[in-house]
Amino acid sequence: MKMAGAIIENMSTKKLLIVGVILLLFQVFSFMVGGLIAPSPTTAVPYIATKCVDVVHHNQRKNKWFTPWGPNQCNKIRDFEEATAKRIEANNIVFAVHIPGPNKEMSAWFQFMLVILQFDIAFKMYNQIDDGAVVTIDVGLAYRDDSVSEWTEMAHSIEQRKLSCNFTTEKTIENEGRYYECDLLPFMEVGNVAHKYYLLNIRLPVNERKQVNIGIGEIKDIRLVGIHQNGGFTKVWFAMKTFLTPSILIIMIWYWRRITLMTRPPVLLEKMIFALGLSMTFINIPVEWFSVGFNWTWMLLFGDIRQGIFYAMLLSFWIIFCGEHLMDQTERNRFSVYWKQIGPIVFGSFCLFIFDMCERGVQLKNPFFSIWASEVGTELAMAFIIVAGICACLYFLFLCFMVYQVFRNISGKRSSLPAMTRARRLHYEGLIFRFKFLMLVTLACAAMTVIFFIISQVNEGHWHWGDYTVQVNSAFFTGIYGMWNLYVFALLFLYAPSHKQYGDGQSNGDQGANSGEDIQLTTTITHVDGPTEIYKMTGKESQE
Repeated sequence: MKMAGAIIENMSTKKLLIVGVILLLFQVFSFMVGGLIAPSPTTAVPYIATKCVDVVHHNQRKNKWFTPWGPNQCNKIRDFEEATAKRIEANNIVFAVHIPGPNKEMSAWFQFMLVILQFDIAFKMYNQIDDGAVVTIDVGLAYRDDSVSEWTEMAHSIEQRKLSCNFTTEKTIENEGRYYECDLLPFMEVGNVAHKYYLLNIRLPVNERKQVNIGIGEIKDIRLVGIHQNGGFTKVWFAMKTFLTPSILIIMIWYWRRITLMTRPPVLLEKMIFALGLSMTFINIPVEWFSVGFNWTWMLLFGDIRQGIFYAMLLSFWIIFCGEHLMDQTERNRFSVYWKQIGPIVFGSFCLFIFDMCERGVQLKNPFFSIWASEVGTELAMAFIIVAGICACLYFLFLCFMVYQVFRNISGKRSSLPAMTRARRLHYEGLIFRFKFLMLVTLACAAMTVIFFIISQVNEGHWHWGDYTVQVNSAFFTGIYGMWNLYVFALLFLYAPSHKQYGDGQSNGDQGANSGEDIQLTTTITHVDGPTEIYKMTGKESQE
């Protein structure tokens, strides 16, 4: 009986080593692209709001936009003491922020714009911050594409943000004028930077009767931090996606063509590998190129959905990959067998999708919305994060347990190997080694993703090696992205059906050594189930 196995089963160790070295070189190159070529992924630009005076005359429009500098700049005041001296009420003060600063332009290559807000609040004995104080913000966002045209309103909203401020010294008259230490507050997120100039007009309306902006302390200034993706990193990222898309697409078509040439229908594991290739291709397709020319504000949400589909498919693939190699299972090759393991993954992915829709989905209409702005939203968001973290840990432990079970079962089956012919024994020993090696590589890929994420959070973003500066955060993004592409590429290539045939006849030369045994090999071919077909080996000694 002759059987066609996967390429990984029939490839010589030398060729397999060559493939591994080539993939490793591409992996190193993907890290180098981000570390040495691309700049830092994002840039943070601080702004301080300009205090404009809104004195509405009869011949002026109420919806006037206040620009801090330029041809039609507003009437400005230095501080609130000046406003008090001039009898200017708080309701007539507009905090204006022009993005970007003078002599600069925003670019569509920046991809997104995230703005964080912080209040500078001075301590006053007669005007302290109340516990649980909430600031009501009347904010408008406008844009234009040249320095002389009128501003066009993009969004307007009345938002509330809860203050979280601490006064680190004793609250006495001597310490009046010192500033509270206030937490940063989420303020705005725009999913596309389609215009050159943006303008924020922020008002803090005061209404004593309705207790609006009462008990929030003496606000001196409003500081903003604008965060956007670097254009240089965007171009490197797009180029990488453009290069990888045809690579995975071609190998995926080649893989499925080999599957369809088989006389049998594809098995579950082959379908899962193909589905994993589809999800990787879905991530790779560089639709972001269109965001440079079109105002597609939904690109951030779309990117989250694509990434979520890939990771859900990857987690499901690992479960099925291990499950199909648990040789003691009576039922295999059916998706329904794994519903208990796959169900929680699907449910968790759906919950994360709902969470993302509650945040970025709403931001498509109101860029100032944040689920973290309210107590209920914060508790809900923290609950999602905690549950997701617990589920991720439980999944990793369960995956390690399944890998351990597979390794233990394989070790148990190895007791049958001495009864085989020498050629067949060497064949199966090689397959067992390759399977173990692949599982360890899989766990290493998952661990590297976590490790590099932690490194990117705790370091300053770059390392200096002599005359070279290595952008660690960029290397993390391009390296991990390249790693998963290479992982999927390797699966599609190594698990494609091989043209080589492996039969019993090639190992008959050692049959005489087993003349006292009656060895029956019954093959349970679901065919190409991982790095080897799984054989049930039952040995019956002639006298036992």
